[in-house]
Amino acid sequence: MRSRASNNRLSSSSGSAFGSRVLFLLLSMFATMASFYVAGRLWQDAEDRAYLSKELDRRTGQGHPVITVDDTLKVIACREQQKKLAALQMELGTARQEGFVSKNIPENSGTNTKKKLMAVIGVMTRFGHKNNRDAVRKAWMHTGAALKMLEGEKGMIIRFVIGRSAKLGDSLDRDIDSENRQANDFIILNDQVEAPELLPKKTKLFVGHAVEHWDAEFYVKVNDDIYVNIDALGAVLASNLDKTRAYIGCMKSGEVFSEPNHKWYEPDWWKFGDGKSYLRHASGEIYAISQALAQFILINRSMLRTYAHDDVSAGS
Repeated sequence: MRSRASNNRLSSSSGSAFGSRVLFLLLSMFATMASFYVAGRLWQDAEDRAYLSKELDRRTGQGHPVITVDDTLKVIACREQQKKLAALQMELGTARQEGFVSKNIPENSGTNTKKKLMAVIGVMTRFGHKNNRDAVRKAWMHTGAALKMLEGEKGMIIRFVIGRSAKLGDSLDRDIDSENRQANDFIILNDQVEAPELLPKKTKLFVGHAVEHWDAEFYVKVNDDIYVNIDALGAVLASNLDKTRAYIGCMKSGEVFSEPNHKWYEPDWWKFGDGKSYLRHASGEIYAISQALAQFILINRSMLRTYAHDDVSAGS
């Protein structure tokens, strides 16, 4: 009995050892095949990357297939600078077409030896104000040869500024045309209807007209009931020649009135905030702006807003 049991145990042990060896062999074969598979994929990926890098070099003509973050930022910055330069060139071209001339360009280049004017003075007047105009001519503006002398000696052009009647060609227009033929001292804005409520737009048109017709250091707006000391005005302007963006006058602010029946009613009162206070600006009786600011008004006249009062409009 013991002999038969021993034989059974030996037979069972031999079967277990044989099974273990077969399992080990199978696992080894599987591991070897897996290693070959992974190695093959890695080799193929490396080949693909090498091919793509060479193809990129061939198509771009660059020897560096990797673009760093710094390189990308430099390219973006360069493109932004090119855009800004192109925009500035377009603005400069537009400004030149509108009559802008840099102050760095000599005034007496070539055969042009004409002296630059100190100021163009626009005296704002209206229909029915002939007595005011006559008083201004007698007091400080003068007429005829004396008016021409102011241009030559003082470098100042002085003109009354007026628009046209709402009924174009009526007696009001004819009277102004007749007065102008005698005195020759008007700027007549044919595209502007003469009305008190349109004075802000009239002032803006005067500045544009003056810049287009006269090359001056300053452009001055005066009401026709103001008496000007030409020598004192010239001294003030001369003392500000070094300021390329000068805005000269009696500076003030003031309350914005929202009541429609008020004399100084501002229809756009809500645009000035809860404080209802105007921005700081020169009083409308007389003020001056330098050539650079006048050219700015000329170039941007189509988009510059006007308010109920011409002095606030000029200040804005």
